[in-house]
Amino acid sequence: VSMTDDCFDCLLPYVSELARKEREDYIVFTKVLQSIQFLDSATLLDKELIKWAYNVALTRSTLVGTRELRIAPMGDYCNHGAENEAEIKYDQDGNCLVTATRDIQAGSPVRISLGEPKDPSPLFAKYGFLDETSPATYCKLLHLKKEMEGLRYEFKDLLFSTGGDISPAVYDVILYSVLGQNDPNLQQQFYQAVISGNEEAKNSFHQQYFSYTLDGLKQHVDTTLRSLDELSRKAQGLDARTHPRAPIILKHNEFVYNTFLRVQSNLNNMG
Repeated sequence: VSMTDDCFDCLLPYVSELARKEREDYIVFTKVLQSIQFLDSATLLDKELIKWAYNVALTRSTLVGTRELRIAPMGDYCNHGAENEAEIKYDQDGNCLVTATRDIQAGSPVRISLGEPKDPSPLFAKYGFLDETSPATYCKLLHLKKEMEGLRYEFKDLLFSTGGDISPAVYDVILYSVLGQNDPNLQQQFYQAVISGNEEAKNSFHQQYFSYTLDGLKQHVDTTLRSLDELSRKAQGLDARTHPRAPIILKHNEFVYNTFLRVQSNLNNMG
C-alpha cells in the first residue's frame, strides 16, 4: 500500500502482482469508507490517516475461519516466524488465546505464522517486511502458471531453497511445458503419471528428458538473475525520501538473487 508506482517497477512480476493486489484492495477499502455515514469529511479526506487505519487492520489482525478478521490487544504484538513458537485461537466466547506450540526460553520472542513460511514474497507484499529466515522462495515460474495449475500444484510447491535445492514440482512443471511444446501425446502420458502419483513412470520421463528440463531451468534462472540485476539498479536510483519502500525492495531482490545464484551453481554442476 505504501509503495509508489516506481516501486512496483523494481519487482519481479510475481511479487509485483502480489503487491498490486494489496493496492487494489486498499482502493476498494477507500471507496467503501465513502458510504460510512458517521465518518466526517475531514476524516475521509485525510489520506495518511486512512492509509494508517488500513495498514493497522491488515497487519495487526488474524484470520478467524475463512472470512472474519479480528484484532486482539496484546495478541497483535506477536511477530512472524518461519519457525514459530505459538498460535492464536479464539474460544467460543470470543476470547483470544495465544498458545505455545513448543517450549520457549525466557527472553525469547513469541512468534506466530502470518503466512507461508517457505516463501517470503507474499509476506513482503502484504506486510512490508522481509523474513530473511525463510528457507526458500518461489521459483518465479509465473509464465508457466497454466502448466503449474494443470498439474494441480500451487506457488508454494514450486520452491528454490536458500541452499540451492530445487523442489520436485519445479522439475515436473518444466518438463510438462517442454513436452507440451514438442509432443502433446507424451505430455498427456506425463500428466497421468504425475496426477496418479505413479512415481516410477514419472521418474522414467525425467531420466529420459532430463537434458531438456535442465536446459529449461538454466535458461529461466539465468534470465531471472539478469532481470534482478536490472530491477535492483532501478531501485538503487530511487530516492528513499519519496520512495520509502526502496530499501526493503532492494533487500528482497537481494534475497531472491542470492537464492537463484546458489540454484544456478547447482544446475551448472549437473551438466
